[in-house]
Formats: sequence, structure tokens, C-alpha cells
Amino acid sequence: MTKRKVAIIGTGGTIASQGLHPLDVQDYASSGRPILDAAALVAGVPELARVADVFAVPFAAIPSTAVGWSDWRALVAKIIELEAAHPDLAGVVITHGTATLEETAYLLSLTLPTELPVVVTGAQRPFTGLSSDGPMNLVGAVRVAADPQARGLGVLVVLNDEIHAAREVTKTSTGRMQTFRSPDLGALGHVDADRNSFWRRPTRVLPVAARFDILGIEQPPRVDVLYSVAGGDGVAVHAFLAAGATGMVAAALAPGFLTPAERSAMVEAIAKGCTVVLSSRAGSGRTFPTRRYGEEGFLNADNLNPQKARILLMLALTRGKDPAAIARLFETA
Repeated sequence: MTKRKVAIIGTGGTIASQGLHPLDVQDYASSGRPILDAAALVAGVPELARVADVFAVPFAAIPSTAVGWSDWRALVAKIIELEAAHPDLAGVVITHGTATLEETAYLLSLTLPTELPVVVTGAQRPFTGLSSDGPMNLVGAVRVAADPQARGLGVLVVLNDEIHAAREVTKTSTGRMQTFRSPDLGALGHVDADRNSFWRRPTRVLPVAARFDILGIEQPPRVDVLYSVAGGDGVAVHAFLAAGATGMVAAALAPGFLTPAERSAMVEAIAKGCTVVLSSRAGSGRTFPTRRYGEEGFLNADNLNPQKARILLMLALTRGKDPAAIARLFETA
């Protein structure tokens, strides 16, 4: 039987990193050894050929702490190019550092003009580490990308034998293998030894026609995140405005409240034309609309965590500042 074709784009990260020895699973970033590119990753996991017809795509080798807008635009352009050049392409896998993996996956799910399966994966241990999770995560990601069941589900994240929706998944542990979880809703399915088992479909997947075109946007609107704390004075809000913020997300006290000083500063920001969205620092659950906050102009992030609410608000502001339109996006995207 002909195996399905899958492209593998390497962007660096722990999955492609090399330590000094097999027990170097912490300080490998300073080992001095080069980060493996996609071709080296593919060559280092020959078992990939058993599950798909894979080919490596040159891209970049960057730590995920350095990933930003220009890299996201380049990834969107590269995937569009790959789909046009390979009519038989079944899916795409992106290897990525785990620090910002969820943000890249969510942005791509909102901007890629395709239903082609795109799967983002990474690792908690470097490629050279004893019992590295990277090779198996890569194999699992390729299996999902090649699976027709994955089409139309939006961008997916696959690590630790679990399949997650980009919108729902977040990194929950600094070092454990089971770090990527979807707190409110759980995994979409599992990569089992005999097959991929999908148990549900995500309902928050923007139709292709409604996705954002970012290729012509050199710089996005500035959106900052305020982390609310007991006794927070709101000074950061004024600093964000001075830096040119057109939007802010509050990582608010659960279930979505600010300290009096933070709230006062945010109300001032709204009066100056800044769009403010209430998320929560709790890690799960919705921020619920309340009459007073609504009357003051605050919008709600639903159950998006602050970093993903920032992504959506940043994209929403590329289309304008109508509060009703932005509120609808947070209810559907």
C-alpha cells in the first residue's frame, strides 16, 4: 500500500537539541552542539519511513523563546507553498520548542487557509537524552498528519501519545512528559500502537474563509498582558499604553476580576481607545460576563488562557476595533 506523503518542517527547540551526554537533559542549550535541522531529525528517526512517505523542509533553528510574528508569517507562507507544490501532500508536521508551542499552534489554526492536517510537536528531553520523548513524539505527529481523520480539525498538537486541539492545549509542567494538557475538555484522542483513536471533534475551528490573512502585515497591533496580583497597582497598564498598546489582556484573578487599582487603570485605557479583554490566571474555566465590567467596556476571553487571548486579540485588531465584532470572535474562534 502506498504510504501518504507528510512534510516535516523543523524550527529547532528541545526536540532538535543535543546535549553533551545522555544524562544532559537540563543544560543542553549551552552544550555548544548544533541544533538539528529537519533533515537530520528525519535521518535520526528512520522508523518514520514505516508510517509515511516523509520529506524534510528547511526552515530555521531557533529557540521557541525567540519565536514571534515574522516566524509565524514565514510558517504560513511555507505551508501554503508546500500544499501548492505537492498536490498529493497528506499533512504537515512542525517540530517546535515547547515554551511557545501552544501559541504557534493556535495562531496557525487561525491563519492557515487550508484544511490540510497540520500537527505541531516537540519534546521535553533533547534528542540525545536518555529515553528522549522526541523520536516517538515525531512518529506520532507524522501518523496523525497522515490520517484522513485529522482533516478539518484545525491545527493539532501531538505529544506523549495524545492528540490535542490547538485552541485548548497548554503546557502545564516545566519538565514532566505529560506537560501538554487541555484542562477544560481533555484530549481529542490518542496515538495508540495499532491506530489513532479520535474520541471527539473540536467545535471552535474557524472556517477557512473566516481565517486571518497575515502575510501582508509586517507588524501586528501591540497587545500586552497584565498579570493581576494581590495589591496590584495598575502601573504596568500605563506603561503598556505609553509603549503603544492598542489592546491588553488581563490575566485576572479568578473568575475574572481585577484589583481596584488595576481596574481603574484599565478603565482609563479603555477610555483612551484601548481594547481590554479579561482572561484568568487560574489555568482553566471561562471568564464570565458581569454587568458592571461590561458597562465599563471590558470584553471576555471565554476560556482562552491569557497567552492565547493575546493571539486572538492581536489578530482581531487587524480587522478593526468594533467591540461587538471582537466579542463574537472570542465566542467562536
